[in-house]
Amino acid sequence: MQYRALGRTGLKVSEIGFGGWGIGGLTPGATSYGDVDDSVSLRALRYATDLGVTFYDTSNLYGSGHSEELIGKALADCRDRMVIATKVGRSDYDTEAYAPEQIRQSLEGSLRRLRTDYVDVIQVHSPSSLDILKRHEVMETLGRLKAEGKVRVIGISAKAPAEGIRAIDELGAEVVQVNFNLVDQRATESGLLAVAERRGAGIVARTPLCFGMLSGKISPETTFDARDHRSLWSPQQIARWIEASNMFAKSVAQAHTQSQAQIALRFCLSYSSVSTTIPGMLKAAEVEENVCASDVGPLSDAELASIVAIYRGNDFFVRRQ
Repeated sequence: MQYRALGRTGLKVSEIGFGGWGIGGLTPGATSYGDVDDSVSLRALRYATDLGVTFYDTSNLYGSGHSEELIGKALADCRDRMVIATKVGRSDYDTEAYAPEQIRQSLEGSLRRLRTDYVDVIQVHSPSSLDILKRHEVMETLGRLKAEGKVRVIGISAKAPAEGIRAIDELGAEVVQVNFNLVDQRATESGLLAVAERRGAGIVARTPLCFGMLSGKISPETTFDARDHRSLWSPQQIARWIEASNMFAKSVAQAHTQSQAQIALRFCLSYSSVSTTIPGMLKAAEVEENVCASDVGPLSDAELASIVAIYRGNDFFVRRQ
């Protein structure tokens, strides 16, 4: 495993992080990846620590806090060597979630579940509007929690790259989490990665495997449980993403020696402004496969140029009717 600076925060993180949404299991009233086995999830988490994964991303919403509970249990004996990121304030409709007392209460609950007295990175969870954060002085509230020692770094989990740029420029976000993968390269096209590098903000690349569609393990015939959010995507969209994964793999030298998941992760790591990428990992075998992407290293300049050309010459999103 290789490690990178998390922007200018002073923290170092593993290039491959652990995305904790899936292990949370079912969340009433929210999307998920369906049922999970906690014993399998704990084995994956502990194996990740064995293989050098030090960055763990979760949220109070994942499984209504269950993801945090599992991470807290798995990392209890090595907490001081790990970088844990969680989230506060997710609400598209209820701005009360951004009230100072609500943010504090949310963080205190996360700390209990994570079995720790501080989180390394606190992220505002996909705010519908950065203007709402300004009106409610959310960053100021988080700043006070940082001064109390309950938070080390403050960031934004942005809905879109353009919001990520504003989060850095207008709110002083130290870390921005954003979608970034082979079929969604808006983080580079928008200039977010360049802004982050210039301003010293860390970038956490989420959905690097596009919900598993770039892993090579899903076929057009795959059927998803109705409680799995992927069941909401049309068969045409799923087929398009799978086709895209095959297209990109062909542009990588010696692709036969790597899995499609490893190629997708290496793409994210080919940008120096990306501090870490956080594939969701439910099983120990997935952890091992993904960690190997860091060992292989970034794509060559020629491979990266070919991938960017394919991206710019195609549309990988099927318009919804």
